[in-house]
Amino acid sequence: MNVEKEILNLRAEIHKHTHLYYVDDSPEISDYEFDVLLNKLIILENKHPEFYDPNSPTQRVGGKISKNFVNVKHEYPMYSLDNSYSRTDLNDFHSRVLKKISNENLSYFCELKFDGVSINITYENGYLVRAVTRGDGVSGDDVTENVKTIKTIPLKLKGDFPDKFQIRGEIFIGLNDFKKMNHERSSNGLEPYMNPRNTASGSLKLQDSYEVSRRPLQCFLYQIVSDDNNYSTQEDNLKFARNWGFNISKSFKLCNTIDDISEFIDYWDKKRNSLDFEIDGIVIKVNQIKYQQILGFTSKYPRWAIAYKFKTMQAQTLLNSITYQVGRTGAITPVANLEPVLLGGTIVKRASLHNEDQINKLDLYLHDTVIIEKGGEIIPKIVDVEIKKRDFNSVKVQFIQNCPYCLSLLKKNKSEAQHYCVNSFSCPPQITGRIQHFISRKAMDINGIGKETIELMFENNLISNYSDLYFLNKESLLNLNRMAEKSVENIFEGLENSKKVPFERVLFALGIRYVGQTVAKNLAKKFKSIDNLILKSYDELIEVDEIGDRIARSVVKFLGDSNNLKNIEKLKMVGLKFEIDSTIIRKSILNNKTFVISGVFEDHSREELKSLIDQNGGKNLSSISSKTNFLLAGDKVGPSKLKKAKDFDITIIDEKYFIEMLNN
Repeated sequence: MNVEKEILNLRAEIHKHTHLYYVDDSPEISDYEFDVLLNKLIILENKHPEFYDPNSPTQRVGGKISKNFVNVKHEYPMYSLDNSYSRTDLNDFHSRVLKKISNENLSYFCELKFDGVSINITYENGYLVRAVTRGDGVSGDDVTENVKTIKTIPLKLKGDFPDKFQIRGEIFIGLNDFKKMNHERSSNGLEPYMNPRNTASGSLKLQDSYEVSRRPLQCFLYQIVSDDNNYSTQEDNLKFARNWGFNISKSFKLCNTIDDISEFIDYWDKKRNSLDFEIDGIVIKVNQIKYQQILGFTSKYPRWAIAYKFKTMQAQTLLNSITYQVGRTGAITPVANLEPVLLGGTIVKRASLHNEDQINKLDLYLHDTVIIEKGGEIIPKIVDVEIKKRDFNSVKVQFIQNCPYCLSLLKKNKSEAQHYCVNSFSCPPQITGRIQHFISRKAMDINGIGKETIELMFENNLISNYSDLYFLNKESLLNLNRMAEKSVENIFEGLENSKKVPFERVLFALGIRYVGQTVAKNLAKKFKSIDNLILKSYDELIEVDEIGDRIARSVVKFLGDSNNLKNIEKLKMVGLKFEIDSTIIRKSILNNKTFVISGVFEDHSREELKSLIDQNGGKNLSSISSKTNFLLAGDKVGPSKLKKAKDFDITIIDEKYFIEMLNN
């Protein structure tokens, strides 16, 4: 078999298995077998760039950077849908249709109204050539490279398809995937995303398509647009689209009467909570294409379609009290404590109130009857108050003036909606919150200590800041409730291991406001040590990549505080790393070298090894391919990675050899 034919066959096979896995949910091969096929294709394409194809399965991993998204005019306008909120509206729509279409064969195609981001995709000769957002309906942004990373959108079609056509759909993030994303963000000390729709929209506009490929985006396609539409109905259109490889939702129904439509609406209004994606209504379309053409469009809407919008999930309950949470930065968040009520399939006991402005806007009184809503929020929110049900003796909610824990007077900056407790070093939840951040996995990663243990130590006056962790003694810990000998040993082992954590993670662990992992890494690379960073002015900081006004001011303020400097000195004294290793400063010998790490290591954690690779100019990969230079293997290395490394003739090294690479 010649090389070109082998490449084409591999692409076709991988396209097929991608569709089976992501669209049909019926994989025929294992993940390992799929990886073998993909890696084989990568090797062949690298050796034979003359056979490059922008729609090859290897292009799904992204990697292209788009500094600006080109605005493109739609060949066919992307109209909005007229909305209806009652059965009367549906009857009126049906009557308007019958004025133009008086035919017994009239039917309606009913489908779910997905709550995501609209997309218009152009295919030519079976290949995806362009993907454009809806924008204002007349023109949108070209996001082709980002859309190519979505595995439920085919790059190459199969079967008998038109030479050129457009297909429209909705890009979204599943609810379970969204929960996993937010769990991971919370574990890393990051703010959770607000809702799936906004997250999907923001993901589509990321500049790096590799980052988009890491987001769990999906897409349902629902409308073919073409001058040469040879199919008689909307139903036929989508059946053929499914045969070509598109991900078409199976939840549609053909309805012949308004009563049929009402039944479909009622069914999904009750069942929508069981779906793994969000919907906000039902779309009703005239099924026959020729009737659609007769009905045409207004200046805004198609006359042959309408959207029935569900009411946002709401429930009534009583506001029992309001409590105020204090975060590690001192931010005060009011939370409504409610009489438990069933909403959207779950029992709701609390609702977010965000800040004082929100409380004043609602004009809340204690024991009010409130209406709560699940509108994409992580925690349900109060949207209205039943004033007619308010008790005459109810007391208006007044936002607190003092911290609920340390009683310090709260402060509110003009530029922010939130109040803050400024008693940073004596306020209990701020202290324990900072320590919990310090020990977290992406920071110091101290095993053996959890949230409850931190609070127990603090309550017993064993710690008052994170530097105190390194001055604990065994006897004091053994005297604590539920603290056994083995638990104490694990704590000291975790503390000792944390002394190997590289500078950029130590910097992140300090908990400087607005300094996340990426900012900490940039600061560490730029200034090399904490001593250098302490000496830098606002003007010098703002010159660093990704450091804006807010971050620069926060860093200067934190490193100018005597208490913080005292803690840093104590951490230096016990051996934490406050500068980049001399080998890292001196050399970049790993430039253009790629590594995959697998197994357990004797002297370094995997995170430390990854950091050493990154800071010496190398690149960490999550899986082995022909582009991998080294497999850094420890004890209990993954057998599949080991096999792949041998299959691809990749150099396998151990921890000792890797350190010698850095030192030599």
